[in-house]
Amino acid sequence: MINRLQRGTLQIPQLVGFMLSLTLGSIILLLTLQLFVDINSLLEKETDVFAQDCVVINKNISVLRSYNKEGIYFSEKEIDELEAQSFTKSVSPFKVATFEVEAQIKGASGMSMLATELFFESIPNEYLDVPLDRWVWDEQSDVIPIVIPESYINLYNFGFAESQNLPVISQKTIEQVDFDIRIKGLGGRGSFRGSIVGFSNKINSILVPEEFLDWSNQRFGKGPIQKANRLLVEFNDPSDEAILQFFNAQNYSINENELEASKLKFIFKTALSFSFFIALVIVILSITSVLLSFSLVIQRNVEQISTLYLLGFSLATIARYYRRVLGVSTMLALLTAYLITYFIHDLVASSLATYFAWKPEEDFLLIGAIALFGVVFVLGQWKLIRAVKQVIKA
Repeated sequence: MINRLQRGTLQIPQLVGFMLSLTLGSIILLLTLQLFVDINSLLEKETDVFAQDCVVINKNISVLRSYNKEGIYFSEKEIDELEAQSFTKSVSPFKVATFEVEAQIKGASGMSMLATELFFESIPNEYLDVPLDRWVWDEQSDVIPIVIPESYINLYNFGFAESQNLPVISQKTIEQVDFDIRIKGLGGRGSFRGSIVGFSNKINSILVPEEFLDWSNQRFGKGPIQKANRLLVEFNDPSDEAILQFFNAQNYSINENELEASKLKFIFKTALSFSFFIALVIVILSITSVLLSFSLVIQRNVEQISTLYLLGFSLATIARYYRRVLGVSTMLALLTAYLITYFIHDLVASSLATYFAWKPEEDFLLIGAIALFGVVFVLGQWKLIRAVKQVIKA
């Protein structure tokens, strides 16, 4: 009986409007949050040897520096000045081997099938994206882990191997090959085995662990004191316009393409943050709208609610109908939003999966929908009970 009386106090268009606005806002909100998680996961898994937001810089080589080699090195003052910039997170100089290196691949009967001169450099381990269990060296080991540029393999396969009628090699194949590494310097000679553990398409350098380079420079090279001719710079915000302005003013060379992935990530985050803000405003407005509608319904029916209370109906009984209507409409709106968002996200994820070896975080979407329902439901129930209490006390 009480439900029949209260049913006539609600207007269907108001409920439909609430459900539509809540559904629309929830779709944008859930899709934005899901895409934010997906893009972060995708960019983290698609990074190369270096961590994100890192670039390599050096000084431009002019005619004068061709005659005076000292001009290509960074002084301590220049490094300190770069570290002091607001856009700089960290600066790490490249360490360079001060000895001669030769690599050989043995063929049949121990004969040298391929020999070439190399150079070694090193960077701090935290900037590497190779398995750290393979990036280990100590003085008891004769195997040197090596990271080489991916472009070297392409140059060999499509250039050198073609001209010399040699077989082509894949990355998997070369990772299984051990090289004979011969070192010669002021401190004498040494023989080691080299094993390639990773490839980079962002830097033209042959990297070895810092531990090996420090030890071998002391053992074979010209001593531990070295000048830095290249720096690995990590940025707080790679899209900061001051970066290129500073480098151009200092005549430093930087490959702007190296910042494209980080810039793209910044653009995605900005766009998604803006979309999230708009969705949040829509959801808040929809919740506010329906709560105001229910408050107006209760205010328009003060006499009926007061009479029901005087007849012995409890506060919980009087508010139950409105709470049930609000809960069911909220559940239907968010269920619809979840299903639509799941369908849209499935289409987007399928498209991304054709280009990247990546799987989306599907569970996050359901967790987000449940959490959003909980927030809307609890807030709505609290507001309704409070409105009914105020009418009865009045």
